[in-house]
Amino acid sequence: MTDTVLRDSGNGKRVTPSRERQAGPAAGGPEGPDNDERVASRREQRAEPLYIGRIKVYPRKVRGTMRRLKTAMLLLLLAVYYAAPWLRWDRGPGAPDQALLIDLPGRRGYFLWVEIWPQEVYYLTGILVLAALGLFLATSLFGRVWCGFTCPQTVWTDLFMWVERAIEGDRNARMRLDKQPLSVDKAARKIAKHGAWLVIALLTGGAWAMYFTDAPTLVREFFTGQASLTVYFFVGLFTFTTYLLAGWAREQVCTYMCPWPRIQGAMLDEDSLNVTYRTWRGEPRGKHKAGTSWEGHGDCVDCFSCVAVCPTGIDIRDGAQLECIGCGLCIDACNEVMTKVGRPQGLIAFDSARNLALQSAGQPRVPWKPIRLRTIVYVALLLLVAAGVVAALGTRSTLDINVLPERTPLFVLLKDGSIQNAYTLKILNKQRLAREFTLTVASPANARIEIVGAEPDGTLAAKPDHVATYRVLVSLPRAEVKDERQDLTFVLTDKAGDDSARHRTVFRGPHS
Repeated sequence: MTDTVLRDSGNGKRVTPSRERQAGPAAGGPEGPDNDERVASRREQRAEPLYIGRIKVYPRKVRGTMRRLKTAMLLLLLAVYYAAPWLRWDRGPGAPDQALLIDLPGRRGYFLWVEIWPQEVYYLTGILVLAALGLFLATSLFGRVWCGFTCPQTVWTDLFMWVERAIEGDRNARMRLDKQPLSVDKAARKIAKHGAWLVIALLTGGAWAMYFTDAPTLVREFFTGQASLTVYFFVGLFTFTTYLLAGWAREQVCTYMCPWPRIQGAMLDEDSLNVTYRTWRGEPRGKHKAGTSWEGHGDCVDCFSCVAVCPTGIDIRDGAQLECIGCGLCIDACNEVMTKVGRPQGLIAFDSARNLALQSAGQPRVPWKPIRLRTIVYVALLLLVAAGVVAALGTRSTLDINVLPERTPLFVLLKDGSIQNAYTLKILNKQRLAREFTLTVASPANARIEIVGAEPDGTLAAKPDHVATYRVLVSLPRAEVKDERQDLTFVLTDKAGDDSARHRTVFRGPHS
């Protein structure tokens, strides 16, 4: 048997391209035996080859709770994305004042009051781990809520669809327009739509580039032709990809390109909430005349409204499907129909596999369980990683050193018989003030130190927010070199305060 879904081909006929399915109760839950047989029978009747060309989807406009929530998230996320590069943050003289900035030439990351150096990339790693754990937790609780409401592909596709409806009309109007021969009106609408898409794509690509350079400067240089070729290239690249993915690829990205639908099943269980068609209530489906009895008839009137509003063009009544992004627009469409025919809302709803199985068997529902082992583990890991990141940020030093032993040669035998090693010392001054330091060797105790480039009194100077580099020569009496490799510890101390940094390296000598 081949699992299938319903699509509208654009010519009024229902077609059923085959799609991969998510199996098991975690993906949507078992159905009652009678209803399962009826659904399976319909799938067999609509079976199609595994591979089929893309069929354009014409989602219809819908109103309801899910649509309002999606619109609110759309406006919020777009506002944050486009406005964030323009936020200012005073970091003092000589520092960039953009609140969020990844300064690749300067090798810095600025996030409000936090400045990340290349040596501190582990902070970004921690943030990425937090984001991943948050996604796992949200998926375990609410299914593909990320895909349906906050994924950039969903957000920009929704925006592009809004533009399309505003210019070409709703579902039926767009279908008629595509069937019409080329005319002045059709050409004007198509040009206006694609022009608007390109403007949005350009703004999107430009905003992305603003996260890597000063936003006002970028805008001025971009439109006066003074920006670098790199800027024009990346703005053009992101303009093209936004236009392609949100305007043309759309549901193909979610179905074929994105790996998340194939991964997220591992985060689901029988208590996860997913967009679900309640077969126990909807079957047997069919047309219903007003005023007639509902006896022996399911609540589903087979109106296909749920299919018409779906951004990926699937029929949620066919069960859990890979293409379902969990946006819930089919819930709004079905609730609207249920209200019109005088039946209770909720034929399609966010529900758990456990309750779907219970009600299919005629048993009462059980309360939803958001607190369970899986979610407890995710929350615990979230708190643990968050605590680690916060602790690291709270205890981070404004001073760091890096010592690299020179390997050519590994050591030098001096005239007095002592052994000398050479090192490259890098001082990371993370303050916006010039600082002076002293360098000592904590162990071995008899080590002699010579610093090339230091002041006569041995002072090491470091410019504000700068990496200072020195060559350090360390020698030990031959009697102190007991092995061809032994520990050596440098201590760098700020002359104006108590700030210090230690670094352990190795001192090499000849074979014993």
